[in-house]
Amino acid sequence: MTTTRNETPRRLGRLALVSGAALALFAALPMSSAQAAVGHFYYGSVTGETLQIDDPILGKCYSLYKATGASNQTNATATIFYDGNCEREWSKLQPGQYDNDFGVTLYSVRFGS
Repeated sequence: MTTTRNETPRRLGRLALVSGAALALFAALPMSSAQAAVGHFYYGSVTGETLQIDDPILGKCYSLYKATGASNQTNATATIFYDGNCEREWSKLQPGQYDNDFGVTLYSVRFGS
C-alpha cells in the first residue's frame, strides 16, 4: 500500500518564511531619498561669468568659482561661505533674495536651514 502525503502545508510555510524574510530585509534598507530645493541659484564669478546651480540637494556643499554676487531663485535658504568646504559662514540669501556685490570672494554654498 502506498501512502500519499500532502506537501501543500509545507510549501505554504516555506513560502511564508521566505516572504517574511524578504519583507524584513526590505524594511531594514535605508529609505533615504535626497531632497532637493526647487529652482536655480545664479552667481557671478571674478571672471565675469554667470554660473548656476539647478535644483540643489539640501545639505550638500557646492563649490563656487570665486563668487562675487548671487541670486537665490530656489525655495530654500542659501548659506554662503568664505571657504570651499562650507565651514566659515559669510551670510545667507533667503529664497528670492539677491546680492549683486558681496564685497568679497566666496567659495561655497549650502542649501537648507
